[in-house]
Amino acid sequence: MKIYAVGGAIRDTLMGLPVHDIDYVVVGSSVDEMIAKGFRPVGKDFPVFIHPETQAEYALARTERKTGQGYKGFHFYADPSVTLEQDLCRRDLTINAMAQEVGADGKQFGSIIDPYNGQEDLAAKVFRHVSDAFAEDPLRLLRIARFSARFPEFCIADETMSALKAIVQSGELTTLSAERIWQELARGLVAIRPMHMFQVLQNTGAANALLPSTLTKKLAKEPFREKLIAYLNVSGTSLEERCAICLMDLPASEIHNWAECVRMPIEVRDFSEIFSELRILTNKYEHTAYQAVDVLAWFNRADVWRKPDRSQVLLNLADKVGFNVSILTAALHNAQALNTAEIIASVEAQDRSNGERIGSAFESARLAAITAALQS
Repeated sequence: MKIYAVGGAIRDTLMGLPVHDIDYVVVGSSVDEMIAKGFRPVGKDFPVFIHPETQAEYALARTERKTGQGYKGFHFYADPSVTLEQDLCRRDLTINAMAQEVGADGKQFGSIIDPYNGQEDLAAKVFRHVSDAFAEDPLRLLRIARFSARFPEFCIADETMSALKAIVQSGELTTLSAERIWQELARGLVAIRPMHMFQVLQNTGAANALLPSTLTKKLAKEPFREKLIAYLNVSGTSLEERCAICLMDLPASEIHNWAECVRMPIEVRDFSEIFSELRILTNKYEHTAYQAVDVLAWFNRADVWRKPDRSQVLLNLADKVGFNVSILTAALHNAQALNTAEIIASVEAQDRSNGERIGSAFESARLAAITAALQS
């Protein structure tokens, strides 16, 4: 029985990057032996075990065979006879198919085991798939797209690009779960260069199956891509901000529909929809003075009264990308500074238990405060 650290931990170490998680593969062992040594089994599709002390995950070396559609359509075979090289062969890229032995003290030692020339591709900054089985797993297309955003200096080998296109042509992208699609897209959005992810999706034809149709059409135009790159460069790195920037030219209804399809978190969806509506508002009044009623409508839509911090982030983001929002910020501060007690006191005593009457009083006071700010 031998234990190896594999995959991303080896790659990142060689690249001088911090290693947060280590994947371990156990060669020459069995389920019974792992349990006997105190490991707790947790894997459903293949044998994965939790270390009794460190709680790290250890997987038995395994091979796989395509038996059905999608990234789950595989039969895994784990046995003491499966070699490390066979286990590494089923991995996606050569740079992720390297290993190093782990001693009894839990530390890695010895030379890097690199049967598929991952170090050579790492030095050349090339994404190259390990075997022809690569094209059998549709999830790998999204992983490569996400890797392209994380490592923008890398290029995709010609044969690997052909394999990615084959995945699209197979129609198996439709078998991916919404959660996995969003998970990979979200990780790419907060990476160094999100546009590289979009470019891979465009170049392979996957964008049509995975992205909103309006965004896909816009990404095909170079001026839009250049604008998007510029906006992403000045925006924050939070998922909410990155997603809002990419979707800001889409109507809120399309954002909502796509968010439902990919199971986007509600807070990210709402942020993107509200930012899109702010974009529409600023475009409408690009050359004329804002109308208070429209500003109040957006404030209400953004729920600035209960979520003032979010509204400030939205306006700050809009300012970073050049929207005309300085007057909106002043109007917001004016409206937020209103004295709640005074507004309620202005309502006739017999109407103070009337929610509609109280709400109307607040609307009137806020509209007046916004109007004053817009006219100053």
